[in-house]
Formats: sequence, C-alpha cells, structure tokens
Amino acid sequence: MSGAFLKMMAGCLFLAASAQAYAQNFAQGAAPKAARPDAVDSCPGLVAARSPLFKHVALNADQMRITYAGHSTFLLESPQLVRVATDYNDYVRPSILPDIVTMNHAHSSHYTDRPDPGIKHVLRGWAGNEKPARIDVQYKDVRVRNVPTNIRAWGGDTEFHGNSIFIFEMANLCVAHLGHLHHTLTPQQLAEIGRVDVVMVPVDGGATLDLDGMIDVLHSLKAPLMIPMHYFSTYTLERFLQRARQDWDVEFAEIPSTLISKTTLPTKPKVLILPGR
Repeated sequence: MSGAFLKMMAGCLFLAASAQAYAQNFAQGAAPKAARPDAVDSCPGLVAARSPLFKHVALNADQMRITYAGHSTFLLESPQLVRVATDYNDYVRPSILPDIVTMNHAHSSHYTDRPDPGIKHVLRGWAGNEKPARIDVQYKDVRVRNVPTNIRAWGGDTEFHGNSIFIFEMANLCVAHLGHLHHTLTPQQLAEIGRVDVVMVPVDGGATLDLDGMIDVLHSLKAPLMIPMHYFSTYTLERFLQRARQDWDVEFAEIPSTLISKTTLPTKPKVLILPGR
C-alpha cells in the first residue's frame, strides 16, 4: 500500500473514534465537540461525525427510513424498527447498533473482520475461493438476500463473486444496494434482483463501474428512486448528476435521512442526493 493510502486510513481511524465519541456524548446529553472538519474532508466517505443526528421514532406499517452514514454505508429501518447497515466497516458506521449488517469484499471501507458482537446477523457478500455467497435471511419484518457479482482484483484480474448486490425487502418495498459494482448486469442477474423501488448506486465513475456503464445499469433496473453513494468529491458527484439530468429529475435533500413508502415513491424516476459522501 502507498504511504498516502496508509495516512488516509490512519485519519479515518481517528475520525471514526471521534464519531463514536460524538454519538456517546449525544446519548448522554452532553454537547459534543466537533470532529476535525478538515480531516473529515480529506477522508472520503467519513461524514458520520458531522451529520445531523435525528430521533429514531416508530414508523407506519408502510414506511421505511433510509439514512446515509457516508461512503457506501446506509442505515435502513423497517416498520418494526429492524435496523440494517450496508457495507458495514471500521471507518463509517451508523450512530446506533444495527440488527443486521451487510458487507462487500472489494475494499476495507466496505467490510470489517471485527463487527460489533451485538449484531444479530453479519452477512458477508462473498464466500471465498471465488464461490458465490448465497444469502436469504428473514428477521422480523425484513428479508435480506443477495445477487453475487464479480470485481476487479488489485492486480487487475477478475475476482469471481467478490461483490454482492444486496436486496432488502421491508414495508412492501424492495431496496437494492449495488455495493462495489464493477460491471453491467446480465439478464440472469437482473432476473434474480427482480423489481426494485429504490437503488443505492456508486457514482465515482472509476473505482467501481464507469459512468456510462452505471447509467446503463440504472436504466436496466428501472427503479423510481436512485440514491448516489461512493463519490469522493463534489466534482465526482456533479459529473454523475450532469449525465443523470439527461434522463431523470434530480433533488437534493436537506438532511441525510428520508422516509419512503409505496405511496410516496416518485411517479417519475428521480435521483435523490442525501447529504454526505
């Protein structure tokens, strides 16, 4: 690994600890000190320390909540308040302990070998030895399943089944998290994914799939709501949005959390940007 990468990871570790302290102080009623905003800016994806915290309240039977923690980590909450964290890792984590976590093997910012022991279901999107992971878990009112995909290995070779697209079913909605997707989807993969209401899509345009390829994936999924993730700068996000505006409406949310139900899905496909990166 390069010295710059190691330096960035060290900064991430510091800020992850700062974010945890922030959440602990908030829970205890203390006024938390701000984590280093300059260092947060230098560590792509780490926004938990400065994202507004919100009160977790009960949802209606047809509602789910999606909150962006940063990078490719979201917190999904069901009507029975089952909490799911996507791409759970050592650098970006939600402020509360999830019941279920999903992970992808592409980079260390997408998985951890040290998940919190209080997590009920730790779902790894790879099985090792280039075998596909097969996941289908039901917990209360949440179902989680996966569709394996290939990724590029560090040396440029293909690592078969190294990534998973995770599908979350709750509140009569289907939410897809594309993980660290490196290729367009085959007809078989699209059939396995099925109908999608919401998709979390990596839009960096290089570390994952290139911009044109990712736009093709979104057209093939036909989700009414698309939420960008995994971008490293305002420029990276805007480059994606400039292309997306040719086909879809674009909306910026004021806070990193949104409530969704079948009745509130946009009638015309829309890209929704939750604050953070």
